[in-house]
Amino acid sequence: MPDAQPKPPSGLIGSVQRALRVLETVADGGDGITAKAVARRTGFKLSTTYHLLNTLVHEGYLVRLANARGFGLGYKLPELHDSLKEQLSVTPEVAYTLRDLHHRAKAAMYYAVVRDDELVVAEVADSPEHRKAEPLDLGFDRSAHATSFGKVLLAAMSPTARRHYLAGAGLARLTNRTITRLEDLDRELALVRKTGIAAEIEEFQPGLACLATPVKDKEGRTTAAVALSVPVKDFAKRRRQLETLIRNGGEELSRLHF
Repeated sequence: MPDAQPKPPSGLIGSVQRALRVLETVADGGDGITAKAVARRTGFKLSTTYHLLNTLVHEGYLVRLANARGFGLGYKLPELHDSLKEQLSVTPEVAYTLRDLHHRAKAAMYYAVVRDDELVVAEVADSPEHRKAEPLDLGFDRSAHATSFGKVLLAAMSPTARRHYLAGAGLARLTNRTITRLEDLDRELALVRKTGIAAEIEEFQPGLACLATPVKDKEGRTTAAVALSVPVKDFAKRRRQLETLIRNGGEELSRLHF
């Protein structure tokens, strides 16, 4: 049986939801998507779709493309993206370093932070040759117990904060190698604190192996985690090289705090 969909909270504003759906549809459809195509994909009436499109154009989130006779994303969106990156402490220097590590490691790279009470992926660097693991994209905030960057951030928490987080997040079994007992996870996190590196092999996803290490501020506090992922079939023969690279990456990113 499929999982039951969670009941939406009360008080949601339908017109806002529809506007966001239109925005996502234009983003997915690309430059020049027509109002009729948006209406068809969203299931909204054409008149409603025109009202929503015109409102989004007026506010700067979409543009009307005269030559293409359709719509495209507007120029206000990069401002939101830049603001989000700033709030997640992803400076241009952090993004550049992560991209450089990606090329050197020939592996997808991730930068994760603690935002309020979430352990969230704040930046990803990948390429067609070395793709990120799905769904590890910007904003991913689940399964910390089964990801290498999650283990680094959990290991840096106080015992009280960690147990509070895990009480809400749980220890879901994602594969037959996922750690699902708190006692086992505590032992794993103690090892992370001792060695300064976290590993997970097929705990999050079959066929995937990951390594992570802390990023620290000038006081030595863990402020983020940098991680990499590779196919598990390549991991054993590259592990020593990848461990050296991820440690160096953590040190390079930590120096950006000075």
